[in-house]
Amino acid sequence: MAHGITVHQPRSLKLDGKYPDDAAAAQAVLQALAPDVMVVAAYGLLLPQWTLDLPRAGCINIHASLLPRWRGAAPIHRAIEAGDNQTGIGLMHMEIGLDTGAIYAQAALPITPNTTGGALHDALAALGAQLLCQHLPAIVAGTLPAATQSNDGVTYAHKLQREHGQLNWQLPAAQLVNQIRAFDPSPGCSFEHAGQSYKVWAAQAIASTSTASASAMQRVSGDILAVSAQGVDIACGADGKDVLRITEIQKPGGKRLPVTACWQGLLSFLN
Repeated sequence: MAHGITVHQPRSLKLDGKYPDDAAAAQAVLQALAPDVMVVAAYGLLLPQWTLDLPRAGCINIHASLLPRWRGAAPIHRAIEAGDNQTGIGLMHMEIGLDTGAIYAQAALPITPNTTGGALHDALAALGAQLLCQHLPAIVAGTLPAATQSNDGVTYAHKLQREHGQLNWQLPAAQLVNQIRAFDPSPGCSFEHAGQSYKVWAAQAIASTSTASASAMQRVSGDILAVSAQGVDIACGADGKDVLRITEIQKPGGKRLPVTACWQGLLSFLN
């Protein structure tokens, strides 16, 4: 808008949907433009068939995974959550199915043990723009063939809901660490303690022998084992023998803080 580019924001493109007038107006605009190609990025809905059929070279989706792994709405978060060591970007020719179209080009990107959802989002956005600029002229010209997706290795990245960020202490510590990284900064992970909700922004899985309460013979998942400048240690796993050390936390009404800066205020966890 700052550059004087016209922006249309219809509430729907479905002619038989909830907002048919919006959809009809959008259809008229797009037909008048007679596009050679349409590019879709981070659009959380399926395009209706009339939209897919309109551009001469079709609709191209910049999808944030190495298809067919992680089709669907939240591929960035789900890749980290699952512990994948790489993901990437694909340029896909869109069809009516959910991320099932043929692939023009892909580029891989590593996921490190410290990668968060926000950092991966930004890296993939830059990579997607680079890949699109590199291949779009050939796609429009019809000189870049698209490869049909394999039916092997298909997984679905289901849409995120706020409740997906609730930490389940029955899960292994390593899995909880992946969940915390994946959902940073949105929707964030949290747990309840003494009627208060605390957000967790960074954590690590540690050996049980490293925690002050390691010698306790009886403990259950969710028990708070120790609070120190190193972190808040919580028993987890089905048998309570795993330990998750929270190293960055957000108290109700507070800011994200490393535990090193606020651990004395967290000592009430042990009461």
